[in-house]
Amino acid sequence: MNTKNAKTLPLIFMVVGALLTIYALILDFMKSTGELRGYILILGVILLILGIFKIPNKKHTKIVNMVFLFPMIFTFAVTVIIPFILGIVYSFTDWNGIQVTKFVGLSNYITMFKQSDYVYSFVITVIYTVINMILVNVVGFALALVCSSKIKGTSFFRSAYFLPNLIGGLVLGYVWQFIFNKVFTTVFAGSVSMLTNANLALLAILIVNTWQYAGYIMLIYLTGLQTVPKDVLEAAGVDGASAITTLFKIKMPMIANTFTVCIFLTLVNSFKQFDLNLAITNGAPSRIMGADIIQSTELLALNIYNTAIRKNNYALGQTKAVVFFIILAVVSLTQVAISKKKEVEL
Repeated sequence: MNTKNAKTLPLIFMVVGALLTIYALILDFMKSTGELRGYILILGVILLILGIFKIPNKKHTKIVNMVFLFPMIFTFAVTVIIPFILGIVYSFTDWNGIQVTKFVGLSNYITMFKQSDYVYSFVITVIYTVINMILVNVVGFALALVCSSKIKGTSFFRSAYFLPNLIGGLVLGYVWQFIFNKVFTTVFAGSVSMLTNANLALLAILIVNTWQYAGYIMLIYLTGLQTVPKDVLEAAGVDGASAITTLFKIKMPMIANTFTVCIFLTLVNSFKQFDLNLAITNGAPSRIMGADIIQSTELLALNIYNTAIRKNNYALGQTKAVVFFIILAVVSLTQVAISKKKEVEL
């Protein structure tokens, strides 16, 4: 077989094999009866594999790579890209979760911003995000400093601090709901659960999230601290630099990129908080705001869920989700840009 045929034949096998495979899948999707589609699928797969392994030289490696990447790209498109595009389209319709009957333009967006519960959820989500971002990073960095010190048992402490992060948010939320409602009120007789107080319920979620997530952030900070050259620290010690000076003048500037990563992770995690919010309070307790009764701890993600699933308003819920994505993207990109600028200054 000459060189030209050696290059062409595998490509023909691949194309025919791919077409036969797709045709067999279409027949299966259309509920076609008979054994024909099975034989077509087997033949298509065989030709596709033969074509891949018969490619003679490196010029065709891109084709081979694309063939192997196709399942991943196809899955990503079907599960992420296409639903995202459809979600944007549905936000301009009266979609009921099954079908679209008419195009409503910006009506859903106008309705969304007129809802006092949505505005309230947005405000408390921002407050929650700022406080939680500070708490988790401060606690996580403090734990990293402890675990990077020369005290005994640091391996145990690392495992113990990280352990809460291995528990699922919903499970952890229900466990802590029991602790707040039953354990604390029993131990401290006569006390009222934080979860029944509209002013303290959000604090309970902050406490649990910090307890769960600080250990994960600690590991990232710990990795950053271990990259600081020991000779630099030894030189600082010889020059008489105190532990505080070494921390603020040497360690922190040298792990500025670690701060960027941790702040980004906690920012995104806080803004899209859902599982703990659902399990611990489910938005309760209620609060009177003007003429409306709203849920005092209903963060944005839970508000979107309740709008679509519980109130059966899928179009409005999708509209809120689109705006939620835009806000999260803008805030995240802004935070990363500012942090990168600070890294350069440090």
